[in-house]
Parts: sequence; C-alpha cells; structure tokens
Amino acid sequence: MLSGKSMSQYYFFPFVRLTVLSFCLFTATAFAESSEFMPVVPDYKLTFPRDYGAHQDFRIEWWYVTGWLETEDKKPLGFQVTFFRYATGHNQDNPSRFAAKYLIIAHLALSDPAVGKLMHIERTAREGFNLAYAKEGNTDVRLNDWTFVREEDGHYQVDMQANDFGLQLSLTPTQMIMLQDQNGFSRKGPKSEQASYYYSEPHLSVTGTVFRHNKPVTVSGRAWLDHEWSTAYLDSDADGWDWVGANLDDGSALMAFQIRHKNGGKVWAYAALRDASGNISFFNPEQVEFTPTRTWRSPHTDAIYPVAMHIRTGETEWQLMPLLDDQELDSRQSAGAVYWEGAVTLTRDNKPAGRGYLELTGYFKPLAL
Repeated sequence: MLSGKSMSQYYFFPFVRLTVLSFCLFTATAFAESSEFMPVVPDYKLTFPRDYGAHQDFRIEWWYVTGWLETEDKKPLGFQVTFFRYATGHNQDNPSRFAAKYLIIAHLALSDPAVGKLMHIERTAREGFNLAYAKEGNTDVRLNDWTFVREEDGHYQVDMQANDFGLQLSLTPTQMIMLQDQNGFSRKGPKSEQASYYYSEPHLSVTGTVFRHNKPVTVSGRAWLDHEWSTAYLDSDADGWDWVGANLDDGSALMAFQIRHKNGGKVWAYAALRDASGNISFFNPEQVEFTPTRTWRSPHTDAIYPVAMHIRTGETEWQLMPLLDDQELDSRQSAGAVYWEGAVTLTRDNKPAGRGYLELTGYFKPLAL
C-alpha cells in the first residue's frame, strides 16, 4: 500500500497504500539511520495474530483500508481509512509519559459522486495517555475517538466520525491472508534492504453506516486491507509511485505497483494475482507496466494525475477508470503530502472485472528522497 506520509526521506510505501503507500509522510525532518530500529530481512516469518499488531522496533507502519460501498438505493461510494504509527527517533530513553516517541496519524476519506470530489479529514497526535496508540499483539489502533480494532473472531471494527461525515463499519474476512512477494518480504527497489513486511486481506465483506451531516445511511460492500511496516529508505532515484489493489468480480485479488524513476522509467515494479481458489501468480519488474490513458488537472493544486490507467501484468491487460476525477488528498496540514487516492473500476478484455483503489504519488511534486 504505498501511502504518502510526511517523511520525505523515509520509505513508507500504502500501500497509501500512502497510501499509500501508502502509504504520506514526505516532509518531516529526517533523522539518521539508527541501530535502535530493526531492518527488514527476507528470512522473517510472519506469525499471526502477533503480526496483526504494532511493530515498535520499526520506524514506520500503517494499516490501510480501501473499499467500495453501496447505499440501500444502489448509490456507489468509495472510502479510505488509514492509521500510521511513526517512530520519531527521539526520546527513546526518556521515561516521561510526555516524551514524543511515536506519532499516530489517521486519514479518513469518502468518494461520493453526488458531491463530486473527495471528502477528507486527517488527525495527528503523539502516542500516549491511552488516547493515541498502536498496540502490539493484534490490530488495535486509536487516535482519540477514532478507532480501528480487530476482534478475536477476526472481524474488524472501524469507528471514525467528524462534523461533516464519518464511518462505522464492520469488516469480515472472506479469504485467507495474502502474503505479498516473498512470504511477506516485499521488495521496493533493486537493493535487498529496500523492502517492507507486507500482507493484505482482500475481499473483506463490509456492512455498516456512513454518516453525512449526522444522518446515517446504511451501506454494504467490499474492502481491501494492507498492513505494512519498515525501516528502510526508498531508492534515491525514485520520485513517486503508482499502486492499485483490487477485488475482482470472480473472487480473485490483484495488487500491482511501480516506483517511478526520476528519468521517467521505473525503479521497481511488482504484481500479484491470486485466484478465488488461492493460487497466486507473482510478476517481476519486467512483467509489470503502468501506462496512463487519461490525465486530470487538479483545480486545487494544479497537479496533473493519470487518473485512467492501462496496466499490464504478464500477458494480462487491465484498464482502470476512476469513480470520479477529483479524488486528490491534500494532507499538508498533518502528514505533509498531496497525492491522488481514488476508487476505480477495472475492465479486462473490455468486460467489467472488478473494483479497487488507485494511489498516485509524486505528481504534485517529486519526492525528495
């Protein structure tokens, strides 16, 4: 999940993934590589439920959920929920409860064609006092009254509300965990240390309520969860990335990304396609291509995004079209990044294939890595 966060010098891919990448920290002051943070190594075995929880020995971590919802009157909505845990690199030995050792950052976004643009809210707080935290052992993340929790039966609960809109959702796994790349060791560049630990949970069944101006609307749908953590840097030649995670109509799950080179090529690329029976195909950088088919210029920032995309994974060709063009997320007030994060439909051989989320970073300005 590549999700943008405000650490211009850190790898934090959310998948945001910013975010996703996933995951959105591009501009915070960088600190030197420290032995207090663990490296990502290929022989680590992900173990559950432990690895559902926080990993405080690593610099950056995020839980990233995107999905498509449908109201009772069949109106489509896209949503994004992301929680980040970021180790500041300061005060690690300070016993004070006020020491800012970790930051918790959260993003909530809703794509509603009736509104015509992305609705977005963000919050940031230092971890502590049981008001902001990411707990170890299982997914349990809080930022004041915003929460994302995994129950013992495997269900996830999201409760995030603000003045203009909010979500209360229950997400139920319907498929097994999808370990990305090499059993969860996910390469992000030509150097082996440019990597993260990364798993996904596609095809989460969603039920719950969307609030608009305090009015509840019952919704249902499908979602995709990424959980990723790392300490490493992106390659210095990278200036942004494109990422997609999609729940396909036949029960398959597709994840693909490319990290773009400053010269217009690509630093790295990867894709995985798992069919409904659990068989998975992996694609190396030479087998993955992202080709823009239409761009959109933001009236808010003047950035130009390739919101419609042609993607090749091996011999398969995919076409991505946005639910709406204006899905730009401006998090400069908290996380420091501007990027496009939007609901998209997928077609294959000119036939509907599925729905997912596309993340586009580095288009407002190149990443300063």
